[in-house]
Amino acid sequence: MIDTNTKTCVSCHKALKGRADKKFCDDYCRNHYNNQLKSVTNNSIRNINYALKKNRHILEEILSERETCRVSRDKLLVDGFHFKYHTHTYANKKNNLYKFCYDFGYLDLEDGSFLIVKTRN
Repeated sequence: MIDTNTKTCVSCHKALKGRADKKFCDDYCRNHYNNQLKSVTNNSIRNINYALKKNRHILEEILSERETCRVSRDKLLVDGFHFKYHTHTYANKKNNLYKFCYDFGYLDLEDGSFLIVKTRN
């Protein structure tokens, strides 16, 4: 006779023994199940963080040791810059809107180029 009340592990579907509210047979199954649930969200976050870090690295490389510099949109695009991703914005007293990737920022200038800056610590 098959016991229809036997609970099974949510992850591996093996029969569970122990407490009535038990859902997983061990820590591995619990971690595996929860990691699978979060994998889609984690992949999105991982991709966005990668783009932000890449943007920051590109701005850092272009700026080098200078305080500011101008660069064309084409140069940024060739280097792999993603304009969609930035960490925050800053509007100065002249109402110019700077977009930042962590501590490096850029200002869209009227001639189509960008002014690259770094925040002072």
